[in-house]
This record gives sequence, structure tokens and C-alpha cells, in this order.
Amino acid sequence: MTLKSLQAIAAYRGGNQEVLNRHLWLHYLASAEERIVNYERIASLEELTNANPVLDYVQRSLQLLEPLRLSFWMKDILEEVLIWSETAKGGSVKERIGWQEQGVNIFVHNMGSAQLYMQQSGQSDTERTRVIHTLIRTHGLIGQQLRGEVPASDNLPLSALVQDRLLAPEELFHLLTALNYCVIAAVSVELWNEVKDEVKRLIEGLAYEQEAPQIPWPDRLRQLRAAPIQRGEDFDRQLAVIMQETDLEQLLSGMADKTFWYVESALGSFSLDHFLKVMALALNGPYAGGIHHISFEPLMNTMYYDYKGAKKINVYKQRMIEHYLKQLDWEDIMSRADASATAHLSHRLDKKQGLEDTIFFNLAFSPAAEKLIEFCIEAEKSPLYDRAVLMLFDLFGLRRDAYDRFHNEEAYLETMNQTVDYKRVILEYVTGKQVMDIGPGGGVLLDLLEQEMPDTEPLGIDISINVIETLGKRKQLEGRRWGVMQGDALRLSEYVKPGSVGTVIFSSIIHELYSYIPFNGQRFNRDTIAAALRSAFEVLHEGGRIIIRDGIMTEPVTLMRRVRFLDPLGIERLERYADDFQGREILFERLADNEVLMPVNDAMEFLYTYTWGDESYIHEVQEQFGYFTPGEYVAFIEEVLGDNAKIIVSRHYLQEGYTEALARKVEVMDEDGQLVPLPDSTCLIVIEKNSRPAIDKLFS
Repeated sequence: MTLKSLQAIAAYRGGNQEVLNRHLWLHYLASAEERIVNYERIASLEELTNANPVLDYVQRSLQLLEPLRLSFWMKDILEEVLIWSETAKGGSVKERIGWQEQGVNIFVHNMGSAQLYMQQSGQSDTERTRVIHTLIRTHGLIGQQLRGEVPASDNLPLSALVQDRLLAPEELFHLLTALNYCVIAAVSVELWNEVKDEVKRLIEGLAYEQEAPQIPWPDRLRQLRAAPIQRGEDFDRQLAVIMQETDLEQLLSGMADKTFWYVESALGSFSLDHFLKVMALALNGPYAGGIHHISFEPLMNTMYYDYKGAKKINVYKQRMIEHYLKQLDWEDIMSRADASATAHLSHRLDKKQGLEDTIFFNLAFSPAAEKLIEFCIEAEKSPLYDRAVLMLFDLFGLRRDAYDRFHNEEAYLETMNQTVDYKRVILEYVTGKQVMDIGPGGGVLLDLLEQEMPDTEPLGIDISINVIETLGKRKQLEGRRWGVMQGDALRLSEYVKPGSVGTVIFSSIIHELYSYIPFNGQRFNRDTIAAALRSAFEVLHEGGRIIIRDGIMTEPVTLMRRVRFLDPLGIERLERYADDFQGREILFERLADNEVLMPVNDAMEFLYTYTWGDESYIHEVQEQFGYFTPGEYVAFIEEVLGDNAKIIVSRHYLQEGYTEALARKVEVMDEDGQLVPLPDSTCLIVIEKNSRPAIDKLFS
């Protein structure tokens, strides 16, 4: 027989509004004006616009209850529990304000729902009411205990039902098993199948042992980080490193009796270091005493938006928050000093009136920063996007090379990994045991070194947090032996001992250093390249090598090329590029609506960026791919590194793929209009560190 509650929901969905007057719980759920939902459980924010996800969830849980083979009284109790357990997420705005004034904790939803149930029950103290109230109050907490979000002690009221002889142990076991099946499988049947054994283990402990197991704080942290660990986070190693830096146990001592709401949705995309700093800030703030609940709901609600129809982390905010947290020392947290606070970002701990046991954590942006982030989102599909992002970087004082592509980072790294055949040639010139790959991208060269040169010790160094985190996760998931480290290519001796490295590889990275790093206050500065070469040369041992694979300019530089665009928007893109590119002036003469005459190196500089497409434009337009001709490169190396350096390889070629990629977009011709092949795009240079020159050379 259909449950009465399901009949009521069906009547309401069929247009019967009168049914809301007979069922207060349904009135609360149906009248919800706010969409209160865990963002883990949705694919798009758009689906919340015209939906009632809480009522949908309650309906699914009741549909799961209906066919269960339970005694009448058990099913009756569980139906009452399920219809009331989400009510604190409902109600109109006016009703919610009234509830809050009455002391109902509408932010800790299991507590608030239990309070609303008791209000409608007339505060009756029957055994049935006490059982239902307790089940609502602890509704979902067993699953959240498994996730580390609540301490085991929060579930002890369930054991009290047995101790007070309101239920027999086996009755509690069957009630809790059925209830948790309904609430977890209503989220996902697959999730229930994953956790059901652990859920039943906890239920057995509550029903029969009636004790709260003590979980060491590192194990609870591991539970809280289950999803990042599954994605490749090396939790144990990273935790050990952090514990060497600070007394983490003391900083997190307050977590033993705390609940953490929406912590995975708010912080799951952050690194362990950043996650722990946020937890420490929340636990050691001004309201640390007397607090039981810490809610990250305000932070969660600001961290997502829809990108191309799908829910996506607000990566603009995430990168700014990561920068903020990186500047915050553990000592500052210990002393409760907000040394990293800026005019545009700070962390906040707030209380709500009448809720003395609950605090709300948020990372608050200034109005100017919020507007600029909104501008970035709005400009994603417009020519203003690159300007918007650069303004955001400048507002927070970020180095433009420290953060990689916002929305196509994974696709970009995957593309980098597809260059394996081009990079394999590098291995022919690798020497020595320790090999440093500067700017490792997707890690393809690290993989090659590990697989084909097992005696080497590959180490990838990159300034980009994104790249290091992505590679770190892949290393953990795939069991790689290569290492990665965040570091600056201009200061390699700070990370390894001078004279200890066999090979330093710059594969498609020197042009980025040249383009992004403002050496002595100036970008596109050849002194940056000199500093990178000296930095690498310093850490090499005798006989060690620098291998450069990078962009090259064409000789003679006076050569001209006609470019005919097959894309009707091609000319417009060239004009935009010429305005935006800061490496040098891009010259062109318009010959027709779709044709221009350009110096060959200006043409190729534009076409390299044009190849990557619109999503990569913001980054590619910042980079000058060709900065030396072959002859200039050799002369520059000899001038910078002197007699100790010997160039043993210097060649250049057209990298495979450019011809095919550009064939659909342009035709490249000589000045007479004859189609010509693209010029060489890439150089391969190998520099060997010799022993010190003879004494007579020093004084000659």
C-alpha cells in the first residue's frame, strides 16, 4: 500500500494546494524559497532554478522505504522520521526568520528539523515521540561520521534509546539499517553499496556495544580527505611534512568534539596544506570556546558557478584563496594573527543570533574583488576575458606565470603529454643520475626518463601550483618514482646542491620565462634567459648538460610572408593579437579583406597563438615563442656561459602538427603569392659543462 506521505506529495505535485494545509511538513518543504543543498550532489546550479531538490530527495527516500519488509510500527516511525528530517531546509524566508528567532537551528539541519518536529508534536513526551525526535536529530549522522564530519559522540543519543529501554538492541539495529539505507540510497544507490558494510558496523556498535569509539585525529582527517585521496592526494606524506613545520595536533585539538558541515563541498578542491590552514583558522578563532558546530556553508555557496552548463569550482576565487593561505604562516594561526589579510580577501568567523554553539566560516572578498571575479566570469566568452584575468592577477599581486590555464588546464596538460614523440629525442642527450625537468607540464618527459632511463632520478620543477598539484596526484595514483617540486627556474641552487645535477632540461619553457618574468622590472628581457642559463649551469657537475628545446625565429629576419585567412574572422583575430601582444610590435600590411603581408617572424608569432584556439588565447598572447634566431642563440649562450660551456648540438626544425593545424585556417605564401612551407619553429640545443679552462686562458 502506498505510504500516506507519498500520496500527499503526489496530490501536491498534481496541483492540489489544499493538501499543504493538512500536512505541515509538506507545507514547509513545498514553500521553500531558498535552495539549500549540498553542492556535491548536483551537476549544475541551473537545475536549482525551477526545482525543489529537498522535496525531490524526501520523495526518493520515501519511495525506498515503501517496499521494505518491516513491521507496521517500524515503517510508521521511519515514515514520520523521513518526512520531518529535511524540514529545516524548507519554509518561506519569513518562516525561516521566525524559526531563527525562536531558537531553531535552521543551519544545522538535523537539529533544526528535530526542533520543528517537537513544535508540531506539542512537546508531547511519549515514547514514540522521543524515538522519532532522536532519529530525526541524528538523521544522516552515521554516514557523516564515516566521512569524518561528525564525532562518534554525536550518535550516542541513539544508544540511549536502548539504555533507556525505549528500544531493544535488535529493534534499533533494524530501524537504523533501514533509515540509513533510505537516506543514503536516496542520494545514490551506488553510494549505499559502497558504504553499507561500514554503516552496519557502526550501527552494530551503537545498538549492542553502546560506546563511542575514539578516533585519532589523523584518522579523522583522513576521513575528511577521502575524496582528494581517491583523486591522488598523497595524504600521509604531505601530513608528515606539515607536522614537521608546526604542532598540528595542538592546532587541531579542538576538532575532537566538533561537527563540520559542508566541509567537503567547500574545501575538497584545495590542497591538504590549504585545507588544514582553514581548519586551524576555524578551530582557533575568537569563538573557539563553547562551539560544537562549524559550518562552511557560506564558503560553499560562493565557490561554484556554471561553466558551459556544468557546475564548476570558481577557480578565480580558488586561486586567490590559495595565494592568501600560502602567505599565512602556521605561527600566525597559532598566535591568531591575520598576517595574510589584504584589502581584498580575509577569513571570517561569524555567529547567528541565538545560536551560541554554531559558527560560520567564510573567506570574504572585497566588493571590488567580487565585481572583478564576476567580470571574469561574464567575460569568459568575450575579447575582454584576457584583460579581466590580468586585472585580477594584478589586484592580488600575483605573478602571471604562477597560475596556469583556468578552464582548459587538464586539456592543456593532456596535449602536452601527446608531445611524447617530440620529446623522446631529448633522452639521447641526457647524462648523469639527477635530471631536472624545468616546467614539466603533464609529466610526459618525467615518464620517459623513468621508463627508459631507470638509473636516473627525474625531478620536475614548476612555478605553477596547478601543475605541481596535478602531477603530485598522478604520481601517487600511478606509483611513479619521479619527484616534483614547486620552485623558480632562476634559483635552482636553492633546491639542489650546486655541482650535483647531471642534466637540466628546458623543454618549451624558456620562452615562458622570457615572456612572464619581469626581470629587473622588465618582461621580454633577455637577461631573464641569461639568468635561467646561469642558474642551470651552476647546479651542473662537470660533464653535465643543459638541453633546450624551444621556439626559434627564422633567418633572415627580413623575409616577408603573405598570409591568406580561410577563417572569415582571421583578420579580426590578427588585429586583436597585434593590439594585445606586448613582446614586440607586430607589423602587417592589409592587402585584401582576408590577406596581409607580414615579416615572417611576426607572422609565425601570431600563427603559433592562433593554432591553440580561443580558450588558450589569454595565455598564449602573453608569450613570445620565438626570441632568437639560430645564430643569435649560439652567440648568446657563448657570451653568457663563456669558455666553460661547449655547444655540442644546435639544430632546428618544424615541429610536426603546425602544418596540419593551420591548413584549415590560413595559406602562407611568399611575396609573389606562391604557397610556401612553414619555416622551422623549434630548436634543439645541447650545452655541455666543461672543466675549468686552462690557467693561461684565464689570463690571456
